[in-house]
Amino acid sequence: MNVDVAIVGAGPAGLCFARSLAGSGLRVAIVERQPLDAIAAPVFDGREIALTHASRNILEILGLWQCFDPAEVSELRDAKVLDGDAETGLLVSAADGRNGPLGWLVPNHLIRKAAYELVAGQDGVELLTGRTLRSVERSKDCVVLSLEDGETIRTKLLVAADSRFSQVRRMLGIGARSYDHGVQMLVCRVAHDLPHEHVAWEWFDYGHTLALLPLNGNRCSVVLTLKPEAMREVEAMDDVAFAADMQRRMRGRLGAVTTIGSRHVYPLVSVYADRFVGPRAALVGDAAVGMHPVTAHGFNLGLQGQAKLAETVLQAHREGRDIGSDAVLARYHRAHHAAAYPIYAATRMVTRIYTNERPVARVLRGATLRIANRIPPFRRAIAAHLTQA
Repeated sequence: MNVDVAIVGAGPAGLCFARSLAGSGLRVAIVERQPLDAIAAPVFDGREIALTHASRNILEILGLWQCFDPAEVSELRDAKVLDGDAETGLLVSAADGRNGPLGWLVPNHLIRKAAYELVAGQDGVELLTGRTLRSVERSKDCVVLSLEDGETIRTKLLVAADSRFSQVRRMLGIGARSYDHGVQMLVCRVAHDLPHEHVAWEWFDYGHTLALLPLNGNRCSVVLTLKPEAMREVEAMDDVAFAADMQRRMRGRLGAVTTIGSRHVYPLVSVYADRFVGPRAALVGDAAVGMHPVTAHGFNLGLQGQAKLAETVLQAHREGRDIGSDAVLARYHRAHHAAAYPIYAATRMVTRIYTNERPVARVLRGATLRIANRIPPFRRAIAAHLTQA
């Protein structure tokens, strides 16, 4: 098979990148190890994705936003950060930014489903599911992908979009700084008696972190972060006991709590690739940068990264230049690194400070939030970043 672009990984980043190339005339192959059913009809995985204004704009351009059921899209109007037992902390309001909410929450599986449906009907795209990559060989003019079933794909540009544990990244010889946070994240939907007013909460408590993502109605997605041994105890609870545990951890702020969804547990590992490109190859999504979810920037960063790569590739294609050349890919690397590294570094700093439970750190944690809340320009800067289209 001869194509212009080969994408390994049919997750949101890979599919959105393929969608970004629609109408360009470029031939695209997508290689995915999961079977077609898992890509075409993804099941609910517990994850709610917080989308910024910039990300919504990209999804609208790609046609994904229009596929979402409005009932499944929840507004994120304000965000509140608390430390320990404190009743007050940092409040970032939509009023600090432009008109409208800070962002929106959309279930991850619905984003994946919409991306698949659009790409599946896209001219010039070949989707190869249930296929495993065996090796990658590069020459001056092309990359040759060998699959386990014996098929080969020749391409001008290889794009790795196969998760933060990327097999392709390793095959390309690109290293990555990986940090295992030593904790696990549980996500689950719950109902509650009191209204959340569409405010997202993040409690950096002692021994755990608990986030609340407001959904339509008196419902929310809870995100609980614990050490593995403590997480096993929570996983073993029945739904009634789990709801009672969440109500306790919320300190009753939302009244009585009821479990209404399945529980899903994920390891927390941050990854930052040493570089985002190689000869005739580029990394997008979590293969480039895998974020800790505490600042909710991971999906947004991946979506904006693929858009930068697509813009660079399409410009080269329109100008008749080699889309896999070093000069073209270097432009993507510079742009994405400049956008990604400050956010990645800041997120790492936040997790280090607000998961440190030494007495001095506890004092610093609370004081930092109180001071930040009293500095309007700081709050406005956060809101402006989230609401910038």
